[in-house]
Amino acid sequence: MTGTFVTYIQFHGPLRVNSYQAEQDFLNGVSAMSRILQLVSAHLRKDLAACHGAIPGSVRTISCTARTHAEESDAASVLGKRWKDTAETVIIGGGCVGASVAYHLAKSGMKDVVLLEKSDLTAGSTWHAAGLTTYYHPGINLKKVHYDSLKLYERLEAETGQAVGLHQPGSVRIASSPARVDEMKYQMTRTHWHVTEQYLIGPEKVKELFPLLNMDKVLAGLYTPGDGHIDPYSLTMALAAGARMYGAQIYNPAPVTGLSPRADGKWDVQTPHGTILANRIVNATGFWAREVGKMIGFDHPTIPVHHQYVVTATVPEVKALKKELPVIRDLEGSYYLRQERDGLLFGPYEKMEKMKLQDSWVTDGVPPGFGKELFESDLDRIMEHVEMAMEMVPVLKTADIVNIVSGPITYTPDLLPMVGPHQGVRNYWTAIGFGYGVIHAGGIGKFLSDWIRNGEPPYDLIECDPNRYSKWVDVPFLCAKARESYGFNNVVGYPKEERFAGRPTYRQSGVYQLLKDKGSMGFHAGWEQPHWFYKPGDETGYKPSFRRTNWFKPVGREYQLVMEKVGVIDLTPFAKFIVKGKDSNRLLDRLVANTLPKVGVTNISHMLTPAGKVFAELTITQLTPGEFLLITGSGSEGHDLSWIETEAQDGGYEVDISNVTEDIGVLGIAGPNSRKVLQKLTNEDLSDAGFKFLQCKSIQLAGIPVRAIRISYTGELGWELYIDQKNMAAVYQAMMEAGKDEGIDNFGTYAMSSLRLEKGFRGWGAEMNSDTNPLEAGLDYFIKLNKPADFIGKAALQEIKAKGLKRKLSYITLDTDNIDPEGNETVWHNGKVVGNTTSGAYSYGTQQSLAFAYLPLELCSVGQKVEVELLGRKYPAMVVQEPLVLTEPTRTRLQKKAKGKV
Repeated sequence: MTGTFVTYIQFHGPLRVNSYQAEQDFLNGVSAMSRILQLVSAHLRKDLAACHGAIPGSVRTISCTARTHAEESDAASVLGKRWKDTAETVIIGGGCVGASVAYHLAKSGMKDVVLLEKSDLTAGSTWHAAGLTTYYHPGINLKKVHYDSLKLYERLEAETGQAVGLHQPGSVRIASSPARVDEMKYQMTRTHWHVTEQYLIGPEKVKELFPLLNMDKVLAGLYTPGDGHIDPYSLTMALAAGARMYGAQIYNPAPVTGLSPRADGKWDVQTPHGTILANRIVNATGFWAREVGKMIGFDHPTIPVHHQYVVTATVPEVKALKKELPVIRDLEGSYYLRQERDGLLFGPYEKMEKMKLQDSWVTDGVPPGFGKELFESDLDRIMEHVEMAMEMVPVLKTADIVNIVSGPITYTPDLLPMVGPHQGVRNYWTAIGFGYGVIHAGGIGKFLSDWIRNGEPPYDLIECDPNRYSKWVDVPFLCAKARESYGFNNVVGYPKEERFAGRPTYRQSGVYQLLKDKGSMGFHAGWEQPHWFYKPGDETGYKPSFRRTNWFKPVGREYQLVMEKVGVIDLTPFAKFIVKGKDSNRLLDRLVANTLPKVGVTNISHMLTPAGKVFAELTITQLTPGEFLLITGSGSEGHDLSWIETEAQDGGYEVDISNVTEDIGVLGIAGPNSRKVLQKLTNEDLSDAGFKFLQCKSIQLAGIPVRAIRISYTGELGWELYIDQKNMAAVYQAMMEAGKDEGIDNFGTYAMSSLRLEKGFRGWGAEMNSDTNPLEAGLDYFIKLNKPADFIGKAALQEIKAKGLKRKLSYITLDTDNIDPEGNETVWHNGKVVGNTTSGAYSYGTQQSLAFAYLPLELCSVGQKVEVELLGRKYPAMVVQEPLVLTEPTRTRLQKKAKGKV
């Protein structure tokens, strides 16, 4: 830091301007950051004499104590408007996210929208945010959120008449290692089928865009022209102005002191000014989310992280530039850097061992009155990143640092927000846990508004479902994962990524202790589940790569095991619900598009949205008259349960719905020898005649009660065994002992994925979700449009069928080398983007890559040639007849038919 005078600014209390000054700033387009710097500079000038002659590189701490003036007054004079006793929607929290939800709901025509803010609008994380905006996101559907946000911010000033301080100089993500270049190619193939403009550029173009860079280590850049930054204060005020313009009421200061649910699903929202009766509430309270959640019995897994950014004084080289510099993200240095007036602003993400959590707020609550305060900065903690920034941008070496901002940013365990209705209580929605609230605010406001008004999400965003977490997330896990997520902000994002902090949770299947050291484990909704298993000579451990890696040959070995002998897989993470009661048949007939199975029979059914999209896929078994076992994926446990409970409550159905996921373990056994193994352990007739496909029976295996369903997600002869968790290990060990002569062994989810794709099995979350309808997904067999019940989505689906489809799910094979498709890759034809893959894998049976892809109808014919982009290269692909390998029941049926003809 030679030649640089560093000043720590330590704030003791809120740093605020008075209301008149704030209004004038807003009208004149003065950013909150600029006002902060002006206030800081004033204190610096007062202390100049003490600072004069300071040794270069020394540190001086100046205490800035700002005082506020609060007048005693009644509610009317405090709020300046009439208090509303009722509301359609009450939004709690006046940061940029809450203001966006209010704006979108009011603009969409909803009457009686009320936003309650405990102190000032922007108080919390919004006011001190660095304000970065980007179209980029590694996730597929969060790209849509970012897109909607930026498109809104581009027009918001013209719509509301309020300046938002939007700058769009573009951004460049810097690659300074071969792995980073691969990562950028990986992301480009997932961007080409989206509307966002983005380019992979070489060093020369990077230098042209950001001439102040040291190019010694720069190999490439990911350039997004529309990126930039915005003033969070002005943005929030513009959203609030828009909300008021369309009829919403905003009350502040109006802290919520209590939340009481009513029997009809409405809420009493209590404040010092009175109580509002609301049809629904939206928690958008940032780092106060846990406090609000606890009012109704929830421990939302959010925690504040100390995030710091540094602002410099004027840099002559920056001032001399003719146009604004793009935002850069130095991924190896783990920081972002942008222009702030004629200086620079850069913010690092420290490694997990150095970063700081405000964990006391989790255990003891947020200090009363904390709003526009900051934490004490700690330059030492970020010095490693400061030095890397100076190496990459040399002008920083002589730049004066005028401010270090350290404020709370809320994190969830996986860094993604919690957005949507919350399972377990009616009409309670969340918009919390935003590590990047400014760029998410606009799109999330639109997403929630559309969902609230239309009764379904506008597109799939299950990765942000608040119900992906449940009681298995305790405070130690939350802290460990938030620390890991913050420290991993800029690590290389590989496919099949695993992160290991905080694992395992208490969610451990009955065979976990037997299997944990035998293979590579994956994390699924709190559970540990084997991906693949080790054998002597294998390269063990988690070895991420963009190409085939250490798991490739072992997975092929497990594939052969299931196809030729018999394998066992732990499927305990499947979510399991019991639905029973007087109206269980009527409820499920309303929820699913298939007919309900008879007692002792299983089928595959789909819950649709009102618009006819696929909300969920269920395996349904009627155990006894009116008692149903519902099985769904591990990642959609709370997602599906919330949908089922909401329909049951809103429709007034007399049913009992139980989540038995943690009580019941599941073992799958599959392969041509599976019947032989099980028959050694039971007196039950397991022949085709005695135990038919998709039949369910309660049997004894080695003297232990088991509910067995003849079904297999590998498509081979097999059963799923539902067992009390305490008996699971005993059943597993009995099967392994009985199967020694049949060559029994373990297999994992990677092999199951290859097996299911070969058989043409669709996967929920890939081939079908809230972005797709079941007809284009090829699920016609499971959709009974002629069944008497008026199931959700029936009318919409009839209309879709009458109008005809525009695209269809196609089955394609690829000519590749050391790489396989995974899903979400761009599909090309004649130099144009025509679709995207949904999932893919290597077919060990036919020795080639294969994938599902959505293509326009004119390109869906068997034999049609297309190209699939993988890591920047377009590989030849062809539409083929599905499946590549027939399922065991189909093969058996065809064999019997052939024998009958003979």
